[in-house]
Amino acid sequence: MGPDPLVETTLTFSAEELRDAAAATSDDIVEGPALVVRAGGGRTGESFGLSRERTRIGRSPDCEVFLDDVTVSRNHAVIVRQGDACTVEDQSSLNGTFVNRRRIDAVPLANGDELQIGKYRLTFIAQ
Repeated sequence: MGPDPLVETTLTFSAEELRDAAAATSDDIVEGPALVVRAGGGRTGESFGLSRERTRIGRSPDCEVFLDDVTVSRNHAVIVRQGDACTVEDQSSLNGTFVNRRRIDAVPLANGDELQIGKYRLTFIAQ
């Protein structure tokens, strides 16, 4: 008997595996820091470069990281980049922004940190 399709399974990836997966699934290789989707919305492996000073994450199509799901606020969070350092800031979202399973208001990001925004799980890659 095979696995039960109704049972949720959690996969674990290292930062290097995520970087390799992002490079393999993307025509554009992302330079510098990035977010890689680990789970949510059928977008696993998709990556978003963080080259701007401010990268908005939300359900609004105007956001640089557009996450189309009702659990994501229109303007959910922002990644602020200062030199090589990146900080994620929640934008008073309804369901909160989580880093490494802790709800945050604002926190500096380190390589391999897991962000949860709505049903999406993303990994921060510092490069």
